[in-house]
Parts: sequence; C-alpha cells; structure tokens
Amino acid sequence: MAKYSSKINKIRTFALSLIFIGFIVMYIGIFFRNQPLLMTIFMILGLLCIVASTVVYFWIGMLSTKTVQVTCPNCGRHTKVLGRVDMCMYCNQPLTLDMDLEGKEFDEKYNRKTK
Repeated sequence: MAKYSSKINKIRTFALSLIFIGFIVMYIGIFFRNQPLLMTIFMILGLLCIVASTVVYFWIGMLSTKTVQVTCPNCGRHTKVLGRVDMCMYCNQPLTLDMDLEGKEFDEKYNRKTK
C-alpha cells in the first residue's frame, strides 16, 4: 500500500524543503570565497530557492482558503479537502465529496482531469 498524505501538507513540505535546499546551496557558496563570481552564483541560486519557497507558501495559503472544510469521520477534527479525493491532515483517513467515489478504493488518480 502506498503512503498517502494530504495534498496541502505535501505542498507545504515541498516549500519547506526549498528553504533548506537554498540554505545548503548558499553554504556551498562559502567554500568558494576565493572565487567571488562562483560564490555570488551560489548565493543567488540559494536566494532564488528561498524566494521560490515564499511564493509556494503564498500560493498554498491562497489555495487553502478556497478548500472545503469537513469534519473527519475517523478522528472528528476539522480538515480541508482539496480536489475530488484527499486525506485527513491528522489521521490520513481517505475523504471524498464526490458521491460517485463513495466506497471505492482511494486513488489519487481521481483528481486528474484526464480519464
């Protein structure tokens, strides 16, 4: 069985990883102190990763305001559903708002527009 998680949490994890990647790239730039051009390139690439992370965090924040909030039937906490199928952010219970998918095996492919 594949490990699924909430789409919002996946995107937030990606944004957090961009921050760490940016710091690592900037840290690598420190090793090139004797070559200012190379050091500057690494610093700018690291900064671009951090700026990209900020953009992704802003985008997921705006996207999360448009989601449907539901109460998870398993843990009873409020969670957000993004797309046709999603997972509870807390207990990973499969959730859907589409009655045609009720009772079917959870698959993230249901969120794709192509059939």
